[in-house]
Amino acid sequence: MELKRSLGQHFLHDQNMLQKIADVIGDLSPFASVLEIGPGHGALTKYLLLKKHYDFKAVEVDRRCVEFLRQNMPELKVINVDFLKADLTQLLKSPACIVGNFPYNISSQIVFKIIENRAIVSRMIGMFQKEVAVRIAASHGSKDYGVISVLTQAYFDCTYLLDVPPGCFTPPPKVMSGIIKLERKNTALGCDEKLFRTIVKQSFTQRRKILSNSLKGIDSSAQWNGFESKRPEQLSVADFVSLTNLIADAQSINNR
Repeated sequence: MELKRSLGQHFLHDQNMLQKIADVIGDLSPFASVLEIGPGHGALTKYLLLKKHYDFKAVEVDRRCVEFLRQNMPELKVINVDFLKADLTQLLKSPACIVGNFPYNISSQIVFKIIENRAIVSRMIGMFQKEVAVRIAASHGSKDYGVISVLTQAYFDCTYLLDVPPGCFTPPPKVMSGIIKLERKNTALGCDEKLFRTIVKQSFTQRRKILSNSLKGIDSSAQWNGFESKRPEQLSVADFVSLTNLIADAQSINNR
């Protein structure tokens, strides 16, 4: 089968690496639903099918792969749909786990969709371009720390699990891949979430500037508690929550 570059297809073939990935995915029995994104020819799927006691589905956008899987893995429920367009509230039961070798060109969008559906999705174990995986898992103070780091870690504990070399794929990508795990936090964020997202995104649009400059248009009357002289990568998720509450309090006073 000729691979489609537009779909970012790189199929895993290394059996040792596939076994490692299956091992880090671990026990799936606590989940009401498990969803694999982009199974391709089912290299990882055959390991997942050995894990029992859950409702397992796969979504695949390439019709040719769907037909291949239906012929070769008739026990698999495979749905021909773009994950980014799928209604997860109809597709999954809570708590759900999402796994897969994610297409690099939409991997960040997949993470944001998982964040939006965190009420259903309690765990994700996925493969990304290593650069993206490192950004998602980065700690504050790191040059890799940014919007996707903060917004993901606001709702999920993130762990970088392992590297996957290019030679494990057909065709081999030009970059290293990495696998991360997201585990949903059980505590509320503790602030106005819409304002939080606005502050995080605006802070990093000019990441070289201190926050009093990059957030100048949001609320200049807020008590900054020292945050005004810091750059966004210096703030932890908890710091962004505190800053959001300070700005929200100022806005509330001004609106009285």
